[in-house]
Amino acid sequence: MIIPQKTLDQLTDVAMPKHTATRQPDEMLELEGITVPVYRCEALVVGSGAAGLRAAVELKRRNVDVLVATQTLFWGTSACSGSDKQTLHTAATSNRGDNFIHLANALSAGGAMDADTAYVEATGSIEAFAGLKYIGLPLPEDRYGATLRYQTDHDEAGRATSCGPRTSRLMVKVLAEEANRLAVPFVDHSTIIRLLIDDHGDNRRIAGAVAINTGARSAGNPAGVAIYLCPSLVLAAGGPGELFRDSVYPNRCFGSLGLALEAGIHTVNLTENQFGIGTRRDEFPWNLSGTYVQCMPYIYSVDQHGEEHNFLADYYRTTQELAANIFRKGYQWPIHATRMLNFGSSLVDLAIFTESQQGRTLYMDFNRNPLAVPGDRPFSLHELDEDVAQYLTNNEAMLAMPIERLRRMNPLAIELYKHHGHDISTTPLPFNVNHQHMNGGLAVDMWGETSLAGCFAVGEAAGTHGVTRPGGAALNAGQVFGQRCARQIASKSKPTNIPASDLLPQIRLCTVEIDAGMNNEQGLNIAHIKQEIQQRMSDKAGFICQAEEVKGALVAARELNDRIREQGIAIPFANKVAVSFQWRHMALASEAVLSALDFYINNGGGSRGARAICSSQGEEIPVTRTGVLEQYRFITEKPEHRQQQLVVSYQQSQFTVTPQPLRQLDNLDAIFFEKNWPDFLTGEIYR
Repeated sequence: MIIPQKTLDQLTDVAMPKHTATRQPDEMLELEGITVPVYRCEALVVGSGAAGLRAAVELKRRNVDVLVATQTLFWGTSACSGSDKQTLHTAATSNRGDNFIHLANALSAGGAMDADTAYVEATGSIEAFAGLKYIGLPLPEDRYGATLRYQTDHDEAGRATSCGPRTSRLMVKVLAEEANRLAVPFVDHSTIIRLLIDDHGDNRRIAGAVAINTGARSAGNPAGVAIYLCPSLVLAAGGPGELFRDSVYPNRCFGSLGLALEAGIHTVNLTENQFGIGTRRDEFPWNLSGTYVQCMPYIYSVDQHGEEHNFLADYYRTTQELAANIFRKGYQWPIHATRMLNFGSSLVDLAIFTESQQGRTLYMDFNRNPLAVPGDRPFSLHELDEDVAQYLTNNEAMLAMPIERLRRMNPLAIELYKHHGHDISTTPLPFNVNHQHMNGGLAVDMWGETSLAGCFAVGEAAGTHGVTRPGGAALNAGQVFGQRCARQIASKSKPTNIPASDLLPQIRLCTVEIDAGMNNEQGLNIAHIKQEIQQRMSDKAGFICQAEEVKGALVAARELNDRIREQGIAIPFANKVAVSFQWRHMALASEAVLSALDFYINNGGGSRGARAICSSQGEEIPVTRTGVLEQYRFITEKPEHRQQQLVVSYQQSQFTVTPQPLRQLDNLDAIFFEKNWPDFLTGEIYR
């Protein structure tokens, strides 16, 4: 079947709608010689990705006075990144049928995930999914109206679906159009730099935020300081994409992890990340999962002298085994330590890492089949592992060359790179192993509320995932908790905002720091901070993690934060104020991750998920066709660590790491219609 070019364009070049409902300040505050705009609302959503927009739309539908503040409208991982965001993982709605308990068990199968969170994501997936279809998300159906499904990573039931390589961008598009219809107001080019907290009374709760708004800059307010006052706030600014040098995130994705840590909000599972192969952000940030590898392109490296190396042939025993493991990277895309053993698919990633460490450039060539392992027969479609042959046969893709197989299975994949200036049908594609997703994040309850009352987290900002998860479960989690937090916020009686005058000491602290930075020629250089953090995180806390090097990395991260506190950060221009705060937050996030990782290793933590904890004391050693990889000997995971989460908190410039048992699910057999309906009618379910 030939898909019309117009259809290909619509699914790859997804234009965002213009947003018309902009919000003007409610008042202007005179603050020590500068005039600061003040916005009041019942709920502030920080971020305009798929999760944040879902929260905003659901809040508006419930008549909550909601305002969205965003660094750049419709920018970030949902709109601009690949990751696993081309997949939406929900309860199956086709002929396979499903069971919410089974789905919850699959979501939490990797360990370190709260049982109630997993069940909430399972049951909420149907409404989240149906809502997206209702507002126009073009999820594919068969002629009976059943949504087409396929198998993705950590998915044994085939619960995944997709609109193609731009699924999450299409989600942002339809949610943005819905926000337009509902007249959800936005403030664009607004970067939150500090959370404002009401410390009066017995409980700390959110009171608002300080921001740098480009539109607020003036002679009387050169930095563009702005204030938001709100009794409820939703952090939906994504994950810490700038934390690693080797990253598939778009540029300028800082997330809100450091911002929240600074406010004393608890985090969980900061040891858990996802890494995998993809093109880097200095080219076009995209993951090479799914059909990109299931078509079995030739993977090779080129050294400094221009010589080509068929390096995977040194790792696998036969050509058939080599090709099968390239194929399996399609649905085993994230690296998993155990798959480096027994000639599994993550041995591909380890081989790529080793080649990269030698300074070689990695390529995928879609016009050549995998080359033969020395002494073995060449690649042949008649000699494929059963799962490979069945998949290609089912998709009518038993064709001669990788590009032909890819064009048959997923022509959108070719068009996507062509749209971004790289024609993979004619030119090999450079790639590497990159950081792709933070599975940990802010600790939330089953309504998405953090340890700071009134402050919620959704999407990648929330640490709702365990060690591993099915591909596309992150998109589902953001949609489910976007709904959940909106319901919780709307259930409360209409709150009143704290007067700005009560928050002046916190606001002044920000303006003093800004003034000090803009007059601090001896402060730390932003570019140097960036380089130090990213180099340390990629080299010491990547998917290959040498256990004995983590302690030194943590000490260095701690010293960097000490220098920032003592020397400050130099702000060379007014338009660098927001960036200086973002890198201050990224330095905190880096120390938090390394604190969790150091604690985990010191308490016997082993390799799990995407990270291999390598040590001479390790129990497992990856083996290749040519020998044992002793330098990658790794420690195995202890079963008891799967039953807990590590909570990281920050107070008085110190990080504390505390193990916490997982929340369990109540006895569902005790829930009955007549008995539990009153809890819904009275709002007791929200308490």
